[in-house]
Amino acid sequence: MPAPKLLLTTLMLLTSAGLVLAKKDEGPKPVPWSFAPLKRVALPKVRDTIWPKTRIDYFILAKMEAAGMKPATRADERVLQRRVAFDLTGLPPSGVSDKSDWADTVRELLASPHYGERWARHWLDLARYVDQTPGWLDSTKYSYLYRDWVVQALNEDMPYDHFVTRQLAADFLPDCGPKDRVALGFIGLSPTYFKELQLPPEIIKTTVADEWEEHVDAIGRTFLGLTLACARCHDHKSDPVTAQDYYALAGVFASVKLSEVPTMEDEFWKPVERARAEVAALEKQIQEMAKKKPKDLKEQTTTMEVKIAALKTRTPHYNMPMANAVEEAALFVVNKEQGHGTKLDYKMGMARDLELMKRGNPNDLGETVPRRFLSAFPSKTGLPRKFTTGSGRLELAQAIVEDAAPLTARVIVNRVWKHHFGRGLVDTPSEFGNLGELPTHPELLDDLAGRFMEHGWSLKWLHREILNSATWQQSSMSAESEKRDPENKLYARMLRRRLDWESWHDAILTATGQIDLKMGGPASAISDLKNVRRSLYGASDRQDMDPMLRIHDVPDPGAHNPWRTETITPLQGLFALNSPFMQQQADVFGKWAARHSMDEIYARLFGRQPSPHEVGVAKAFLNGREKDGAAWSQYAQALLAGNEVLFVD
Repeated sequence: MPAPKLLLTTLMLLTSAGLVLAKKDEGPKPVPWSFAPLKRVALPKVRDTIWPKTRIDYFILAKMEAAGMKPATRADERVLQRRVAFDLTGLPPSGVSDKSDWADTVRELLASPHYGERWARHWLDLARYVDQTPGWLDSTKYSYLYRDWVVQALNEDMPYDHFVTRQLAADFLPDCGPKDRVALGFIGLSPTYFKELQLPPEIIKTTVADEWEEHVDAIGRTFLGLTLACARCHDHKSDPVTAQDYYALAGVFASVKLSEVPTMEDEFWKPVERARAEVAALEKQIQEMAKKKPKDLKEQTTTMEVKIAALKTRTPHYNMPMANAVEEAALFVVNKEQGHGTKLDYKMGMARDLELMKRGNPNDLGETVPRRFLSAFPSKTGLPRKFTTGSGRLELAQAIVEDAAPLTARVIVNRVWKHHFGRGLVDTPSEFGNLGELPTHPELLDDLAGRFMEHGWSLKWLHREILNSATWQQSSMSAESEKRDPENKLYARMLRRRLDWESWHDAILTATGQIDLKMGGPASAISDLKNVRRSLYGASDRQDMDPMLRIHDVPDPGAHNPWRTETITPLQGLFALNSPFMQQQADVFGKWAARHSMDEIYARLFGRQPSPHEVGVAKAFLNGREKDGAAWSQYAQALLAGNEVLFVD
């Protein structure tokens, strides 16, 4: 169990012993700005009527002019082509587009299948996506199906409200079939904590309650930008979210079981289920016989292996992929029927309401709280939406995209904005409560959120609106803006940004011509030198993260991550100099570079011609060693590890 959970467990035990005093209720909390309906206003008046290209620009320019500032000039075409390619596909441009219409360039990149891969990576950070979990947990062999579903949904521009609903309740939707159950991976791949069932129920109940807390926290922060888990032990200290609200939502997750479910109809699944049960029983017999070592062990083992092979061969769809999803089941933590220890008693097909846990302690219960949505977001009836369909996942999803629609739209619009600009209109993307930052341009955020919903919750519409703006197309060079507004809250320039690790990795593979752009399928070890697929398909592991990922700020897949932390460490520099990956790619690129001109080398890597100084440095380094492969490899590595590959203007 993670250290914070141990601390929470200790506090709960002290509470039950009467050693921790509850604080006096501080009364009603102020309603955050983000809970209010969308406020739509007319476009602000600006003095420079030529610069704006979209509605976005009027809101941005009005604040700039009020501060006595001017926007930066438009970035040159090469810079914009590189910027938009990485923004939308996570890959470098194949060359400077000759399209005269910038909007066509944006549409073309949004139509690329690599768009879905790029933006799926952003979503998977929020969703705690993982490929591998510890061996004591249920299988995640088919977790990649959820990742591939996210890619496909984004490429098809699935309306965001549908995107949310399917991830919480695809199994309840009439327009979804068994294959759509993979969307439930948002919940089905949730972190699961180790439970030593030899311990008494009083201890295991805390671990189970911790899991419910994680699920509520992920739902709240991902879709609503709210830290709902803060209300587990008491009413939220800063937002109008009560402990009753928390347990009303936690009851949803106390009514589901994380399970592998079939991706085909029952008529195909039932024979497979029976055959797999028979195979499992035979494999268990083989293991038991191996321990007893009878004289005819070989003969018996061979007979059973033949039966296993026959079952697998004659059962259609035996190797049917399974979805990491959920089933409807109420969980009760009880004493074992015999002996000491704990039993996790799932009542399949049932749902349950949770009792309020005083100070978050599952062994000190209060009143029962019916499952429902947050009291701060009443439905059309004027009361919080009640959850009565099974666990309540469907009503929860509907409440998020209907009752809390203004907040939900603001949160996703802000996430997209932050990925395009390097800072959000609200720079705390998963904290829209009173403890989060206020929006720098509230009217713009509401205008975008409102039009986003009016355009069918289309993420591709939102990308086009942002990328076609004069604001996004600014240069990153503006001495006045850097001096007067170093945090760029007025957006009077673009921020020069370092690529995240995935884009840098994929850019290097693209430059060397090694990248395999095959989409989808199982993940493989990212540090395997034979693995030249996009980084999206590198395996993530909650228990043992690959060092290559860890040193480059790739977040822990066991937690919701709204934004990448950026560090500059000696290990990153050493990776660029000494890692087998960089050395291998330098060798490949060096061999290619030895056969091409400096102009071709720089065009391939940077989309530009080398300066006379750069040509002179290269010639001086390679002088007399033009046929030395090691020298070309060293030269190639210096280019690949340089800042021009790592940064985007």
